[in-house]
Formats: sequence, C-alpha cells, structure tokens
Amino acid sequence: MAARAYWQGQIRLALVSIPVEVYSASKTGAKISFNQIHEPSGKRIAYEKVVPGIGPVDRDEIIKGFEVAKGEYVLLEEEEIEAVRIESRKTLELVQFVDACEIDPLYFEKPYYVAPKDELAEEAFIVLREALRKAKKVALGQLSVRGSEKLVAIKPCGKGLLLETLRYSNEVRQGQAFFSDIDDARPKKELLDLATTLIDQKSAPFDASEYEDRYIEALRKLIDKKAKSKSGKAVIEDAGEPAGAGGNVIDLMAALKKSIDGKKSPAKSKKSA
Repeated sequence: MAARAYWQGQIRLALVSIPVEVYSASKTGAKISFNQIHEPSGKRIAYEKVVPGIGPVDRDEIIKGFEVAKGEYVLLEEEEIEAVRIESRKTLELVQFVDACEIDPLYFEKPYYVAPKDELAEEAFIVLREALRKAKKVALGQLSVRGSEKLVAIKPCGKGLLLETLRYSNEVRQGQAFFSDIDDARPKKELLDLATTLIDQKSAPFDASEYEDRYIEALRKLIDKKAKSKSGKAVIEDAGEPAGAGGNVIDLMAALKKSIDGKKSPAKSKKSA
C-alpha cells in the first residue's frame, strides 16, 4: 500500500513556490499493545463514563473543561474550540536559515520526508536542496496542519529533503537544574586518557540495523509460545543477571584498564574481518 501523505502543499521561498508532499519517516509497527481482560470469562473489559456520586452519564452530556483550580473548571463548547483552531494552510513559508549546530537536539521531535509533488516541481526542489547543502544551512518555518501550528526545520536528505518538527521553547526543560549538584572538578589525566582509548576502541559507523528492541522480541516470543500451548498458566523464565552486573566499581583505574584489555567491540571486529 502506498504511503499516505501527511501534508500536501507548497514550500515558499520569497516569490518561489515549490509543490511538495510530506510523508512520515517513522513508524510504530514494532509496539505491542495489550487489552485488559476479565480473567474468569476471558472477555475484554469495557469502560463507562461515570461521575462520582451520580454514576454513568450519556455521551451528549459530556463537554470539555480546563482545570483552573482544584475542582474548578472552565467549560468549553466544541464550537468555541473549533473557532480558535489555526486554519490549515497549503503554504509553508521559509522565514529563516540557521546553522544545523545551532539547534539543540532537545528541540527535534519527529522526522518527515519531503518530495516534489510532480516533475514540474523538481527543478525548483533540487535548487532549494542544493542551495541548503552548499550554504550548510537549515530552513525554518511554521506548518499549519490539523488545527495546530508546528515549528519545523528543513534540510537536505539524499535526493530529497527532511522536515523535522521542533518543540517550542516552553516544551523543553532546561537541563542545568538537574546538573547543578555535579562537581566542577576536572578528571585526572590518566583516567581521561584511558576512557578516551576505550571510546576509540569501540568507535564505528552508526548502523541502526545492528540494534533491536530485545524486550519487544522477547514479548513476541512469549506471546507465540502461549498461543501455541493454549495454556492459561504463567510462563516465567529467569533472564539472569546482565553481564557485568555487580557491586560498585571501587578502583576506576583498574576497571578502565580491564575494559581496554578485554575483547574488542563487535563493530570493530567486523570491520577488521
């Protein structure tokens, strides 16, 4: 099945408009979700809308409310909420260009692929892509879609463009509050050199396919096992302690030296082979 476009419209740079299509670059197929089941009957549990002291209520009696104080709500009709929604626009205006390193990774939220809508849009699309690449800049704009407005960054991605939604400043916590108690002392040179050597030994090009969610895989195997056995009994297997688990490291120097003298990382060994 062909991917469905998340957004269709045009990217505008001054007087130049480029018709494009935007597709999600991520997927959630790996997740496993559960339902709550009534064990004696084996049937799925349903939920009712209830009010304390009153009981179940009809759907048409429910409206949205925002809590302004404990137990106090501002009630909003659906029409009022709709009236302040940002109108979805078919134009994404590029309003600023910044160096990629200026955007803290904390602000990046979700990636999307951007492709030209048709052959007529390709020439302008390629010009924008290569201009961004040559200038080593990222384009910024605000995308209005589905009633809300998102801050986005656009940069070259192979033959296409990558659009990433960004968090607004009020959605990001400042890390200094969590780091304030950390000592300002510099580490000993010997320890720093050993740690750097260990990092060098385990350095290799990033390849996402070399990693997998072991919890999801174990969960799938457990589900398959129980489905085949058709048994209601619990299947619990001891995973054992992970390698290297133990008490606190007392001698950091010895631990680093032992790590360096140990086996090389799989990525390094593979490269050597």
